[in-house]
Amino acid sequence: MTVVQKAAALARSHLFSGSPPATLESLARLAEFRLLGQGEMLFLAGEPARGLFVIVSGSIRAFRVNAKGREQTIHVEGAGATLAEVPVFDDGNYPATAVAEELSEILFLSKADVQRFLIANPAIALNALRLMAGRLRRHAELVDSLALKDVGQRLGRLLLTEAQTLGTHDLNFSNQQLAARIGSVREVVSRTLARLAQNGLIDIDTRARGITILDEQALKRFAEDEV
Repeated sequence: MTVVQKAAALARSHLFSGSPPATLESLARLAEFRLLGQGEMLFLAGEPARGLFVIVSGSIRAFRVNAKGREQTIHVEGAGATLAEVPVFDDGNYPATAVAEELSEILFLSKADVQRFLIANPAIALNALRLMAGRLRRHAELVDSLALKDVGQRLGRLLLTEAQTLGTHDLNFSNQQLAARIGSVREVVSRTLARLAQNGLIDIDTRARGITILDEQALKRFAEDEV
């Protein structure tokens, strides 16, 4: 990836959008390009954080694993998003493990370079604060969901959220992926999906790992425990 291409990718990112061209070019010259295959690890929870990652294309999933080996997805990010903002500021370790959900292009910026540019560019620092505040809100919603919602409600809410994000009622997830996103196990997700299908809320194509939302309003009521 050329410097010009890197600068263009940074300009499209949520953190660096709106930055002056000269700033983007300077950052681009420091950015390291990485290509990750599906399932390839970007960083491991507990490792010393070396810097910030900008997703150019593809998607990255951040998750934690408990003592029994069960995964809990913390968040999934796509093109334009950044990862590992918090340890860049608090000098801590990576708080979660991150892996590529698909072929993904990444730009890496060292902690020192990011900190220097944030100090010199207050607008970028404000962007960073907004992004971290938004992620904190989503984490609070995740805690609320895990603590106060049952598996069926969490699954319904996830399907609705993904449909809104992707702009389609046709979704493509494995039962294991869904289980990791809602803090459950594959077997429970399978039974819950079957129940939703029996009630006419969704349609399942097991061969293509496809889920189609048939009745959005009914699924919303289900997710909010109104039925």
